[in-house]
Amino acid sequence: MRSTAAALLVIHLLVIFPFAVQVLAGPFEDANDAWRRGDYPTAHRLYKPLAEQGDTLAQIRIGVMYSSGVGVPKDNREAAKWYRKAVEQYRKGADKGDAASQHGLGNMYWFGRGVPLDNVEAVKWWRRAAEQGYVMSQKTLAIMYLRGEGVPLDKSEAKKWYRKAAEQGEVSDQYSLGEIYHSEKKYPEAAMWWRRAAEQGDDDAQYHLGLLYYNGQGVPQDFILAHMWLNLSASQSNESATKNRDLTASKMTPAQIAEAQKLAREWKPKKER
Repeated sequence: MRSTAAALLVIHLLVIFPFAVQVLAGPFEDANDAWRRGDYPTAHRLYKPLAEQGDTLAQIRIGVMYSSGVGVPKDNREAAKWYRKAVEQYRKGADKGDAASQHGLGNMYWFGRGVPLDNVEAVKWWRRAAEQGYVMSQKTLAIMYLRGEGVPLDKSEAKKWYRKAAEQGEVSDQYSLGEIYHSEKKYPEAAMWWRRAAEQGDDDAQYHLGLLYYNGQGVPQDFILAHMWLNLSASQSNESATKNRDLTASKMTPAQIAEAQKLAREWKPKKER
């Protein structure tokens, strides 16, 4: 089962790529490819001119490379210079009400990159973006309220922001909302949100929805549907789903198993975003 707290990884990733912007797709993607290959000197060479032209994402990547000593000698002063350049651009956009810039500025405050580390200030900017419907900020605010970081711990507020992101079709937030409702033993609500994530192909949601059908929690007990969802999850290498699918099969007739397998074969994901 994935940990809701582990969703903080999202924030770490978003400080590198906080939002989609118009960039020169060729050079930027070439730089990203070099980064993924571990060819950091080439990545630096390709990111540098983009950063100098004012590309915020490239500026952040250059800052990360200098702060960690990857592909270049470690140089915190040089890292801070590039972070400050990114912050300046974010702030210009944020002050004009651009939600993506507000989210990016919140990220910079969260990690203390180019500005003093300030969780409260980070949450302030994330909230402004979230209130405009920016899904990444809604997701991040939910995590903050669930952990009580930068804001008082408040599960109700966490659910509110998860719901806003989930209603926009965000799979991870649909799953997390189901997880919270399940912990509160509100099984019909858990089933509803896990079903939406499962229908989009999320293997954890498929696994948990299968267990709900197996146990008859929030949905009528149905071994055929339990087997189908567990089988779909197992096909994505979920070992727990494999074990529980086989356990479910031990309680089914051959005809029921055949029907469940047929449903799984015919199933197609329904993406909401």
